[in-house]
Order: sequence, then C-alpha cells, then structure tokens
Amino acid sequence: MRIYSRSKKTYKVALLLILINAGVILISLNTGSLRIAPAEVLRTLFGFGDFKNTLVLFEYRLPRIVITMLAGIGLGIAGAILQGLTRNPLADPGILGLHAGASFGLIIFVTYFHSLNEKAAVLIPLFTFFGGILTAFIILLLTYDRYKGILPIRLILVGIAISASFNAITLFLSLHLDEETYTFASRWLVGSVWGRDWIHVIALLPWIVVLTPLAWLQSRKLDVLSLGDNAAVGLGVSVQRSRLHILAIAVALSSASVAMVGGIGFIGLVAPHLARRLVGPRHQQFLPVAGLLGMVILVLADTVGRSIFQPNAIPAGVVVAAIGAPYFLYLLTKTK
Repeated sequence: MRIYSRSKKTYKVALLLILINAGVILISLNTGSLRIAPAEVLRTLFGFGDFKNTLVLFEYRLPRIVITMLAGIGLGIAGAILQGLTRNPLADPGILGLHAGASFGLIIFVTYFHSLNEKAAVLIPLFTFFGGILTAFIILLLTYDRYKGILPIRLILVGIAISASFNAITLFLSLHLDEETYTFASRWLVGSVWGRDWIHVIALLPWIVVLTPLAWLQSRKLDVLSLGDNAAVGLGVSVQRSRLHILAIAVALSSASVAMVGGIGFIGLVAPHLARRLVGPRHQQFLPVAGLLGMVILVLADTVGRSIFQPNAIPAGVVVAAIGAPYFLYLLTKTK
C-alpha cells in the first residue's frame, strides 16, 4: 500500500513538472529580441504563422529549447546515479570533474573540426564521452581502496583536483585556436546554448532516449548499492560489475549533455536532492523526477538569462551557478 502511494505521488509530481515545463517553454518561445504573442506562438506551432514567426520559432528558438530539455534530463539523471553509486550527497558530474573531462574532449574536437556545425556535430558526444570516461577512470583509480572499495570521502577532493587539471589542459589547448573558434569555445565553456541547431538535437537525442530507460532499469541495483558493498554482495549483486556498468551510463548521459550545453554545473546536484525530498529515496521513483527537475531548471535558467537581461543575454550556466552554488554550500553545512 505504501509503495502504491509513493508511485501515485510520483505520477502527480511528474505531471506537475511537465505542466510547469510546458508553461516555461511557452514563455521562452514568446521572449527574445523579437517578441511573439502567445496566441501567435500557438498559431505558428500548428502551421498557421507567417514566415517571420515560423523562421524565428523553428530555426532559432525551438532547437535551443529542445537541447536544454534533453540536456537537463541527462544532467539530472546522471547526478542522481552518481549520488547513489558513491553514497555521497555532494556528488555531481561537475564537482567530480566529469564536466572538465567532457570539456577536454570537446576542445579536442574543436581543434580538428573547428566548429559545432555541419554533419560533424554528431561526433561531438563521442569525443566528450571519451573525455568523461578518461576522467572517471582516473577518479576511480585514485579513490579506490583494495579492501574498502571506492571511498566516498575522497571523491570530492579527487574530483576537484582532476577538474582543475583538465581545465588547465583545456585552457592551454584553447589558446592555440584561431580567434573565431576561441570565442565560440570560451562562450561554450560558461554554459551558453546560443546558436544551437537541429543537427545538435539529432546528435544528442539518441543518447538521452537510449540511456534514460537503461538508467531507470538499473534503479533496483542502485537501491541495493546505496546500502553499502557488503549488503549488496549479501543480496546477490555483483558490486564491481554493476557499479562500472551504471557509472558508464552516468558518464555517457553527462558527457553527451555537456557536449551540447557546455559545462553547466550544479543541476546534477540540485535536481536529485529536490527529487528525493518530493518522492522519497527509491531510485525507481526519484530518477525520473530528477530528470524532469533537471529539464525544468535548465529550460528556466536559459529563459531567464535570455529574457530578463536583454539586450545582453546571460548564459544559462551562469544563471544555474548563481542558484546552485549557494545550495551546494547549504548542503555542505548539512553534511558535516
């Protein structure tokens, strides 16, 4: 009966978040350098708008919104997975250094292809994924104890050190780019989603569509792993194999998302915490809610940065950081 009640609450929360996101999307479609009335937005979406509105909505605003939706889902679920795997409430793809590794992968891509445009854009998630995997491998190597397994206490410190190292390498490589590519790379690194096109949606969509259900299917194992390695072994779970498999899913979700929205931090930290408070600690319930919360946060951050601060738009990463950094400090004081 209690499980049924939890599931019912999860459905209600998920529906509410979807409705909130729909409202934010409608506002986002309406705002910008060219304002379009809500009625005209709806007319255009259904194919009855004029040429100008159709061009603005379908070529500029909708790709950007879809990218933030997909990346928000990926970052929210990746953060929830990492917190469950490490049993560390402060774990987050950005804080652990995965974003820095993904950034390194993207700079390597830009160095050879010079752009995020054209058909080569579909290769970007592969580059960022390998960068994220490299980072995860180094972190696991430095935090693993032969007798105690992965030590959650070391994760934050090692993640900060690895992040600083990869950020230094990324900065060094970016200094060798031409002026135009460097300008783009620096804008991307602060979490700007300006200039995203449908090719970027196509590049990111398969990663989110395939990996999100795979992550949810691992929810029971995540519940068991969160109890500790000894308990997981006692319940018949292959701890190391399951951890590596689930970690690869989290790295892929995080890296693919970072490939298209840049190094936006704190979504993977804030979304799982809020989801856990709303629907409880079982991953089967709060993983989907964490993804929806990540989607709402990123779409809202991009809308706020693009509309309130006109004519000088603020990157979504800056808006998220302004909210996430104080929340991180609050969690840090609560987990002493």
